[in-house]
Amino acid sequence: MSSATSILSAPPVSARTLADLPRRTKIVATLGPATSSEDRIAALAEAGVNLFRINFSHGLHEDHGARIAAIRAVEQRRGTPIGILADVQGPKLRVGTFVNGRVPLVAGERFVLDLDPTPGDDKRVQLPHPEIIEAAKVGSLLLLDDGKLRLRVTGCFADRLETQVVTGGPLSDRKGVNVPDVVLPIPALTAKDRKDMEFALQQGVEYVGLSFVQRPEDVIEARELVAGRAWIMTKVEKPQALDNLEEIVRLSDAVMVARGDLGVELPPERVPLEQKRIVRVAREFGRPVVVATQMLESMISAPAPTRAEASDVATAVFDGTDAVMLSGETAVGDYPIEAVSIMKRIVTQVEADPGWQALQRATRPAPENSVGDAIALAAQQVAETVGAKAIVAYTLSGRSAVRISRERPACAVLGLAANLSAARRLVVASGVQPLAVGEHDPSMTVETMVKMATATAKEAGAVAPGDLMVIVAGVPFGKAGTTNSLRVVRIEE
Repeated sequence: MSSATSILSAPPVSARTLADLPRRTKIVATLGPATSSEDRIAALAEAGVNLFRINFSHGLHEDHGARIAAIRAVEQRRGTPIGILADVQGPKLRVGTFVNGRVPLVAGERFVLDLDPTPGDDKRVQLPHPEIIEAAKVGSLLLLDDGKLRLRVTGCFADRLETQVVTGGPLSDRKGVNVPDVVLPIPALTAKDRKDMEFALQQGVEYVGLSFVQRPEDVIEARELVAGRAWIMTKVEKPQALDNLEEIVRLSDAVMVARGDLGVELPPERVPLEQKRIVRVAREFGRPVVVATQMLESMISAPAPTRAEASDVATAVFDGTDAVMLSGETAVGDYPIEAVSIMKRIVTQVEADPGWQALQRATRPAPENSVGDAIALAAQQVAETVGAKAIVAYTLSGRSAVRISRERPACAVLGLAANLSAARRLVVASGVQPLAVGEHDPSMTVETMVKMATATAKEAGAVAPGDLMVIVAGVPFGKAGTTNSLRVVRIEE
């Protein structure tokens, strides 16, 4: 076993029932001004954070680089893999400026959005996005300032859109524009995003968060740029993405339900239903899914969440999400550590509920037509039939451990990854405890692998002498995507 095993191993697992196993639903936390120091990051990790999100919509590369270095230092001290998500901004659509910085828009009045850069007034303002003017149609809805103001297009011209104000209010400089019912011919990645992504990849992040996805082609473009250096977490935040959801999820490595932007462009009554649908589809395709935005929003300024927020987190866990995410609560909030601690308590309480356990069993998706999925399903079934205390996935890329996570087995799942990067990618998969065990030797025998897996599981505290354990691996070793074997072993003294 390589030295990486002792440096980065999972915490002990002493429990023997599903209710008592370590927390399965993972926690993602956004770093920001309130949590940039190494001490704060260490406290968040201690409180329960598995994956840190770095928001490239704000800050300089120097700031982000310092946060990444701090995370790696904390990881080294703790001895457990910690993942990093680099969330790139995507195109931001905004109006121009006004002569006095702000104007009132009155419901029923006419208002023009045009290409003229001259500062606007209460009759018109610049819309520096000709793509919107070209794509919009009479009847299209434009949402300004996170949906607070609504305009209906009444006339389309080459250089302007004429609209009628549906919902009025104050509009100030450079407020955002959303176009919920039009597919915009705008790429998901801007020039800024490409630079940010390349910087993040050079820093060795595990996930790239892809914003503004409308079409499968947006994910394909990002995948070509990433070139296997990280996994892509697609943020579902545009209604247009829902029309292509299955294909977008299939092309992604993980998915985020980005309810903030999605909630701006969808009627609020649709958001909970779409959340459930996205989680369901992600699980069907075996992609880890994160539910995000406003989960404990009041804790930005309050030491405890509302009862509704606690229920919101619990609902996501009941839905079967792999992870729940904190944004402003940890980035700029007054109580970031408390927010993580309370989220962990909510998750743990839900997972101890017999109803949650029954629901996870009842909602297992049918396996896909592949050897890997067949082995993953068999591992779950065999483990439950014989009462195994753990399933060990000996994995090169991490994908076989994610496949097993999809089955939500009623025992511990250890992902023995070939390298630290692969182990870090597994931190967001439900129920998986990742461990880095060093490069897989292609000449290694099955017996040697079984001995290594057994020793590692014992060291992690997942099994004890006399326990049964299921081991899943791919033969020959050292080749990704070859999961094809399953073995049951009894742990000896």
